[in-house]
Amino acid sequence: MIKGELLTELSGGLDASGLRIAIVVSRFNQTITEQLLEGALESLRRCGIDEERILVARVPGSFEIPLAAQKIAERGDIDAIVCLGAVIRGETPHFDYICASATSGVEQVALRTGVPLSNGILTTENVEQALNRSGLKYGNKGAEAAQGAVEMANLLRRLADDAASS
Repeated sequence: MIKGELLTELSGGLDASGLRIAIVVSRFNQTITEQLLEGALESLRRCGIDEERILVARVPGSFEIPLAAQKIAERGDIDAIVCLGAVIRGETPHFDYICASATSGVEQVALRTGVPLSNGILTTENVEQALNRSGLKYGNKGAEAAQGAVEMANLLRRLADDAASS
């Protein structure tokens, strides 16, 4: 920092009161995705969200997550979207295509709409890894994705407020 300059630092926060959050969750690998969803919902509750301000949209698989997220973002009444799925490597290259498409799609929707999307789509080598990341051994990645969505929604609000007051 150059002497005499003011440093402005903005960050989000985990207070979800007043936010409207959507969760797009894949039904494919449902045993795992339901655990991710439960983790996300519990995390949002701990952040203080009113449950009626949560929208849950279920899609067939992780490939369909970006389109549903885009349609939700375009509504204009959602502060952030949590994307949850589980893609587990099989015997064909299908895994690689789905992972790349879902990840790229989530990124494109966020950049195109300006609505924060949190990527909680697991991409694992096997079921054990997926189970471990959905609440068993390594925490619940759905909960982490929900916290990331709340933090980004709050950060974007603060950035807009800071720009308006400048």
